[in-house]
Amino acid sequence: MKVAFTHNLRLTDVRHSEKEAEFDSVDTVNAIATAIEAAGHEVEKVEVSGPASTLLERLEAIDPDLIFNTAEGQQGKLREALYPALFEELGIPYTGSDAYVNALTLDKWMTKLLVGRVGVDTPRACLVHPRNFDSVVERGPGLAFPVIVKPNHEGSSKGIYTGGPGAVGRDGSVVREPKDLAAVLKAALRSYPDGVLVEEYVEGTDVLVGYIEGVGHDSGILAPVELLLETSAERPYNVWDYRLKNLEPGKVSFRCPAGIPRDIAARLRTISSEVIRTLGMRDIARLDFRVAPDGRIYFLEANAIPSLAPTAALFVATSQLGMGYGQTIASILNSAALRSGLATASQLGVTRRPGRSQPIRVGFTYNVKRDHDGDDEAEWDPPETIIAIANALARQGHIVVHLEATPDLPRVLAEADVDLIFNIAEGVEGRNREAQVPALCELLGVPYTGSDSATLAIALDKALAKKVLLQHDILTPKFQLMESPRERLSPDMKFPLIVKPNAEGSSKGIGATSVVDTEEELRAAVKVCVERYRQPALIEEYIAGREFTVGLLGDKRPRVLPPMEIKFKKDTERPVYNYEVKQEWEEHVYYECPAKLTDAEQKAMEKIARATFWALDCRDVARVDVRMDADGRIYVLEVNPLPGLTPGYSDLVLIAQAIGIQYDQLIAEIMAGGLRRMREKRREERESDKKEAAKAASDVAAKYEKAAEKVAADKAAKRMPRPPFEKPRDERRPTVRTDGAPLSQSSDGDSDRTVVAVPTTPPTTH
Repeated sequence: MKVAFTHNLRLTDVRHSEKEAEFDSVDTVNAIATAIEAAGHEVEKVEVSGPASTLLERLEAIDPDLIFNTAEGQQGKLREALYPALFEELGIPYTGSDAYVNALTLDKWMTKLLVGRVGVDTPRACLVHPRNFDSVVERGPGLAFPVIVKPNHEGSSKGIYTGGPGAVGRDGSVVREPKDLAAVLKAALRSYPDGVLVEEYVEGTDVLVGYIEGVGHDSGILAPVELLLETSAERPYNVWDYRLKNLEPGKVSFRCPAGIPRDIAARLRTISSEVIRTLGMRDIARLDFRVAPDGRIYFLEANAIPSLAPTAALFVATSQLGMGYGQTIASILNSAALRSGLATASQLGVTRRPGRSQPIRVGFTYNVKRDHDGDDEAEWDPPETIIAIANALARQGHIVVHLEATPDLPRVLAEADVDLIFNIAEGVEGRNREAQVPALCELLGVPYTGSDSATLAIALDKALAKKVLLQHDILTPKFQLMESPRERLSPDMKFPLIVKPNAEGSSKGIGATSVVDTEEELRAAVKVCVERYRQPALIEEYIAGREFTVGLLGDKRPRVLPPMEIKFKKDTERPVYNYEVKQEWEEHVYYECPAKLTDAEQKAMEKIARATFWALDCRDVARVDVRMDADGRIYVLEVNPLPGLTPGYSDLVLIAQAIGIQYDQLIAEIMAGGLRRMREKRREERESDKKEAAKAASDVAAKYEKAAEKVAADKAAKRMPRPPFEKPRDERRPTVRTDGAPLSQSSDGDSDRTVVAVPTTPPTTH
């Protein structure tokens, strides 16, 4: 391809002026151009500074197939959008996000508002401009101090200082006391009259997350990169300010992967995907976050045109994938070329999943959680989970047909014309609710992922599932069902006991009062459970010990994932992984995967998990929850053949990520069983069609054979020899006897035949 490389070339010294800090250095421009050439493309470097008419003339003369763009623009709030808008007007494809996204992400305030609306945490802030300056100074910003003041429409940390030359006040851009805010704001607005952002300063670790579309296994989200800054008396706040970014880069180092817990890293990837999707970014981006000491993640800003200097954090992340600088630049170019249809994956040498002649239409069945008050919809999935799964399926090349599992599903599914169902629907009502969608699929003959209707119905009924486990000699706590609090307690049941609804998931109905020590407490808990959930209460022996969950993937020979231990942060006598804990898990628990077990303990746990999977005839995916007591006995608490798949939150997802299975790969592994059954069904249908066709052909052949035999018989009858001296029927004359009377007809019933008396001696010739 012919590629025009548009850029702003840095000509001034960033030590003396911030003006061109966002522009590319000569070394960076040459490195990018060399990488594009090394990828096999013809490249023309185009410096865009100057009149737009000059740029138009250059582009018309070059007539490029694609533009590789890093141009930041000269001035104004829309400067980063100028060139993408121009390229769009000319109809020339280009790398990076479109004009709107570039304008949006340069505006820090608008970006914060937008990502905040989808539930992403970001430090509280207010926008200050000359028109509201007096009001903010008089009334205050309404924020907790310290705060940080930064230009709203700048990148490369322009206008941000925390000490040394350029800083205003004791701590520069960080303001500790309200009385110091006015001076810092006034100085900032003098340099940046378009507006400055006043934001609550959050203590913590800076983490950068890069994005290159189509790279890696996690939707283009790269490994988090931790920013390591040196603090000092002169610079007490760990802020990546202008001096550190542009003048003293040697005082900054990167660590990849970031030194943060796995669960936080998982949530960070999920949040990053959500931000990328919400902002509509494409091809390349960088997101900046701060992780607070309590594990809370704060979004700081998004950069649609991140630095491509060889030392940038983006390349630290891609190096974890074995990609060098040139390969990373080529990947950005390839993303734009594929998106615009300029080239195919094979032409670019991009490895893609083997395709099919026709994409598979995957019906995606689910229940949407819309009510977050109470636990009525606790088992249902939030919109972000549904979006994540749908996107993962789409990235595998499937056509995703959304099918919410409402009472209209039977009609909708019958008309949907799908090849396969990816099912996470929990159902609406009744102890067989999880079996509703699989049973409907079976009725309509549509293959689906996950366990069948029988397994789902049995597993949801905890008492019934425990009976099955006991039949297979799998240890599970002693139990009893109670349909009312007045029922007699079995003498085999010893306190402490735990009370839970018999047919609920997601720990619904299990709380702080579920573990009971007396019969009075027991009957009170049963009464609440039966009245609240309108079903029997399961009374179970409380097993003290360590709690684990084990994920399994596959079918006849499931792959057992390493056990994950749920570790409780607070020392409680009888910890329970209940509904409240799961909702606020960061406060109550942390996860350890792989769990610290001896080889013998791990093998025993894996064996029990696999036996449980087989006992209930699970398939494709399941999660088994167990407890191990002080004597090393492992008890199966329950089985979930329809485990949660919320990115960065659900247990199975965290287990998978801990061992290097990215989200898309996890969804693909669950899909594998359904795809196999779909292929088997198609093969059976083809074989059935062949048999029917063969039978039809055989019937036709038999019919023709019978017809041919009839024709042959008719022909044979016509060729039958006549008696001697018999003439053809039309040449016969009436025959009379010698006495002149007609010959009598034969008595054999053939009225057309006459019997002629043949003389024994020939007549005499005269």
